[in-house]
Amino acid sequence: MTNVRETWLNLTKEDPIEPEMPICDPHHHLWDHPNATGFFPGRYLLEELIKDIGGGHRIVQTVFLQCGSMYRKGGPKEMQPIGETEFVQGIAAQSASGQYGPTRVAAGIVGYADLTLGNSVAPVLEAHLATSSNRFRGIRNGSTWDASAEIAGPRSAPKGLLLDSRFREGFKLLQKYGLSFDAWLYHPQLPELADLAGAFPNTTIILNHIGGLLGIGPYSGRRDDVFNDWKRGMKLLAAHPNVFVKLGGLGMTISAFGWNERPAPPNSTELAKTMAPYYQTCIELFGANRCMFESNFPVDKLSYSYTVMWNAFKRISKGMSVVDRSALFYDNAVRVYRLPTADEV
Repeated sequence: MTNVRETWLNLTKEDPIEPEMPICDPHHHLWDHPNATGFFPGRYLLEELIKDIGGGHRIVQTVFLQCGSMYRKGGPKEMQPIGETEFVQGIAAQSASGQYGPTRVAAGIVGYADLTLGNSVAPVLEAHLATSSNRFRGIRNGSTWDASAEIAGPRSAPKGLLLDSRFREGFKLLQKYGLSFDAWLYHPQLPELADLAGAFPNTTIILNHIGGLLGIGPYSGRRDDVFNDWKRGMKLLAAHPNVFVKLGGLGMTISAFGWNERPAPPNSTELAKTMAPYYQTCIELFGANRCMFESNFPVDKLSYSYTVMWNAFKRISKGMSVVDRSALFYDNAVRVYRLPTADEV
């Protein structure tokens, strides 16, 4: 992260709330883009993540989510994403040495495979597992699409990807290999994911960032309408017990809460007030045993610091039972991604 951004984040500093509570962060990225520009850091590796974690919360272990980092330069195109798993496996081994602190970074790894390859994706899945048999847990094949040119970008997926027959042919193989699926889409696409979940009830699906809430382009200034539309989609998803939800991602600019544009970052009390209606709705619909708080760092770092963010999550869940809070902060992530328990880490 640029020094300018770090200076801005440091304008709002807090001590961690309930620092002994164990946390598994089920969603963060790692990358190194030397020529990157803008607010996103060009480098976000083990050192940078550990620095963010160092604010005092007890982050026991984490899960890495694919972000197109360190793909192989040559070879068959479908095999190039294996480079990302190789890269993260190395960082996970660094962390497991214990020389970088108690957190086990990338205890679980979620990579990319083009599921539209259909049955031909099998060698790609096998290569991921061969590269990281002890950590590789699932696939994320993003399906973000919107009709608005203000939202669509170069990384947008084809319209209706989750309904595509070839995609579903590839998706079917996830169960065979014991892999889960991380879903990254926008909130108007939630009914498509519900259809997919119903078609494959034995495959675990983890919805990223509560379904990609949009607040830009044609969704700008329509916060209540968006909320109601999003809630209808989430109700459809909640009917499928194989779907889990990551509570986070509202710091992204697509949601347009504007925290990143302020003179100083929001504190955890303000964040909790704004985030609570969304996260509590998810918990009400899915139950505490099917939700998990996530950081989405360094992407959400555009809007708030790691320590303040987890404080906000703890404020939101303050009135819940010990069992439910443990599920939201640690147990569900460990169970869904089949990670070592706290005693085994």
